[in-house]
Amino acid sequence: MVINGVIETIVFQNKENGFTVARVSSNKELITIVGKLSKIYQGQEIEATGNFVTDARFGEQFRVDAYTIKEPNTNEGIIKYLSSGLIAGIGPVTAQRIVDKFGSQTLDIIELNPLKLSEVKGVNLKKAAEIGRTFLELKRMQNVVMFLQDYNISTNMAVKIFNKYGDEAREIIKTNPYKLVEDMSRVGFKTADKIALNVGIPADSKFRLRAGLIYLLNESSEHDGNTYMPLEDVYVGLSKLLNIDINEKLDDFNEVVDQLTLESVLKRCEFNDIEALMLVKYYNMELRIATKLLALNQQASDIKEDISQEIEQFEMFNKVKFHPDQIQAIEMATNNGVCVITGGPGTGKTTIIKCILRILNERCGRIALLAPTGRAAKRMSESCGEEASTIHRALMIDYSGGETKEDTAMFFYNETNKFPYDAVIVDEVSMVDASLMLSLVSALKVGTRLILVGDKNQLPSVGAGNVLADIINSQQIACTQLTHIYRQSESSLIISNAHAINDGNMPVIDNKSKDFFFQEKERQPEIASTILALVSRRLPKFMNVEPIKIQVLAPMRVGVCGVDNLNNIIQKKINPFDETKAEMRFERTVFRVGDKVMQTANNYTQVWRKPNKNGSWEVGEAVFNGDIGFVTNINTDTDSLEVTFEDGRVAEYNREDAKQLMLSYAITIHKSQGSEFDIVVIPIIAGASSILTRNLLYTAVTRAKKMVVLVGTKKNLVMMIKNNYTAKRYSALGIFLEKQSKNMESIEI
Repeated sequence: MVINGVIETIVFQNKENGFTVARVSSNKELITIVGKLSKIYQGQEIEATGNFVTDARFGEQFRVDAYTIKEPNTNEGIIKYLSSGLIAGIGPVTAQRIVDKFGSQTLDIIELNPLKLSEVKGVNLKKAAEIGRTFLELKRMQNVVMFLQDYNISTNMAVKIFNKYGDEAREIIKTNPYKLVEDMSRVGFKTADKIALNVGIPADSKFRLRAGLIYLLNESSEHDGNTYMPLEDVYVGLSKLLNIDINEKLDDFNEVVDQLTLESVLKRCEFNDIEALMLVKYYNMELRIATKLLALNQQASDIKEDISQEIEQFEMFNKVKFHPDQIQAIEMATNNGVCVITGGPGTGKTTIIKCILRILNERCGRIALLAPTGRAAKRMSESCGEEASTIHRALMIDYSGGETKEDTAMFFYNETNKFPYDAVIVDEVSMVDASLMLSLVSALKVGTRLILVGDKNQLPSVGAGNVLADIINSQQIACTQLTHIYRQSESSLIISNAHAINDGNMPVIDNKSKDFFFQEKERQPEIASTILALVSRRLPKFMNVEPIKIQVLAPMRVGVCGVDNLNNIIQKKINPFDETKAEMRFERTVFRVGDKVMQTANNYTQVWRKPNKNGSWEVGEAVFNGDIGFVTNINTDTDSLEVTFEDGRVAEYNREDAKQLMLSYAITIHKSQGSEFDIVVIPIIAGASSILTRNLLYTAVTRAKKMVVLVGTKKNLVMMIKNNYTAKRYSALGIFLEKQSKNMESIEI
């Protein structure tokens, strides 16, 4: 069905994907249309193809499948079009004056001879030229965006493509859309592939082979954490991705690899007699980390002093008795340039850090306590009694030397401007990926002591690399593994059950302890409703806490017991719709004042403010993946919301930046890494063995300080505990550590 009409009002428009609700005057009727409509304005004529549907909440609407836009051809339409906000500086009064002067020729004048606009009262030559330039730019953009949307490219991405290529975007799309994969970080291969097939590019094109290879290696890094891929895996993955037999195209494949090698994009490697391909950025990254670690270890000042007296004094003052492994860890940390302390919950890592701090304070200058996330830094600060910071914040994000902040974010402390500390202790190192580790070690000056603390049995970092495991396994850096459980009260089961799970044994789930409970539920809807009751009613009453203080940790995002559904039902229960309460609505998510939210990506340009004790405000930039806060205000006039994070920072999000937020009544276990919560509720469900693993459950249980509640079946609990599957991570840091230690007598940092 086709309707024609004039756009009277824009009711709503999502700037991210173009989803729009508008009212169109058609045959003297006012019709509500909905769909992905890019850069449309009041007064434009629209021809839309689609169907009428009835929405339960909003009534009859015309859902648009395809559309074309025409410029308005009546004076009234042109006035409405120009005064819609399309061009800065033209409001209703100026628009009326322009149309009174030029009538139906107005748009032609603006496009072809804009300086004539200076004949209108209130428009000088400079303003006339700017109106013409803006109008032409918007027209060019709209044409390109509409062209790109024919290939299911979102409005936001289409605008970015236009900003990248300008009018060349059409030609690039028609000749080699695979170029988008290399040039645009958020354009996937499958999107480019659909476009390419539509414009007739052959399936065996070298353009396609090249883009597929780069995409495969990037996906392997970004989603699986690999820094390289064995060549055989590349063949298999590429054959599946391109739906061809790569063995029949080896000549083309090798030609593409050779070209990418010449361009310093790829590197052919051989690790443990296995041929591999590695993106050059990761090759350089891991090689430099290895070199920096060995240099720090080699060049640290030699203490080698007896510290037994200081340890005894610490024990006496703090009324503790160290296990021999703990004493070894303390001595190692004070007598090595770089060392690793690893151990599970209750093994005394925090107490050891406090003792090391006391000893180093007497021997070193400045000491920095760091962690990869804000929550981990806050926990470290509270437990050690000294200020701790995220690695990002300590190194200080800097944007000097570039045109756009997003593309040029770097650290103030770096290779040439060293971090002014003599010792650095980093907690939760299992979360640190190769990129962040390189930034840290590159900033450390000669003689700095680096003490890495973490649990090697936790899930590895979300980003590429396997830093902690590689360092430990290389045996080139001093390491102490703590196994003696130091902290465990008689009536507590969290720590002992966590170790039991890690050892592959069934935890005690008799519900007789004060902090570890199991609720037997069979079906997922029953599990979800039980979790809802626990969060909203039972646990708040039992533990005398607010529901918002209880954290649900789920293995997956999707499904009845997935994060998305659990967030939805919990929000409806504890923060439901209220006509008096402002909200910001997206396609699948609604944010309301009072909602618990999480930042899901590092955003180095997000401005925040934080109240100081003297009543003034500290102002800064950057919020990070995993930061949790609460929606404290929503401004419907500016289409923005305010989030107050747990550390007191207050940030205002526009609609586009708010897409980086998610409801966080429930979060994935992966997102919980480095965090600690008083009460944790975990659904135990059936699913893929590659996901529902022992160390996933171990990570979830070790996030709890006061209580763990498991909800599900014993059968699925046993399956998770017995499932010791660990996805193989291909990373070369350990290999480079071994090679560098053998080949380099003296390493300069």
